[in-house]
Amino acid sequence: MTDCDIMQIGKSAAMAILRDEPKFSEIFVAHILARTIRVEADLIDQLFNSSEKRLARALLLLANFGNSGEPKQIIAKVSQETLADMIGTTRSRVSHFMNKFRKMGFIDYNGHLEVHSSLLNVVLHDAPHISGDKSTTGEPDQKVK
Repeated sequence: MTDCDIMQIGKSAAMAILRDEPKFSEIFVAHILARTIRVEADLIDQLFNSSEKRLARALLLLANFGNSGEPKQIIAKVSQETLADMIGTTRSRVSHFMNKFRKMGFIDYNGHLEVHSSLLNVVLHDAPHISGDKSTTGEPDQKVK
């Protein structure tokens, strides 16, 4: 992580900066576009994927997973409750899937979380990983409050 400064600016100042600074405007628009694409992908994920696949995708995104096959450590500590809120399910389901992912060698979870490239198999394939496991049927789970 790097040091940074954060400041708040008003709407009129932001509009002036976007108008007067083309490089900043280009970076800002690219960021907004990337964020919009991510929100749309999250919505599609919520509508069409099981909570197991949503958790796998969230872990891969948190690990900034790239092309290398090496494990990626997730720097920020993320609780199972936070993961459950992110994917729209319960903490107990997240715990179940985290244990399943660990047993299958997709993640290492001992004080810190490392995500392995093999977790991509959960996201990319529709077939259940453990026969008879109803949690991998591909049907979206609904969060119960």
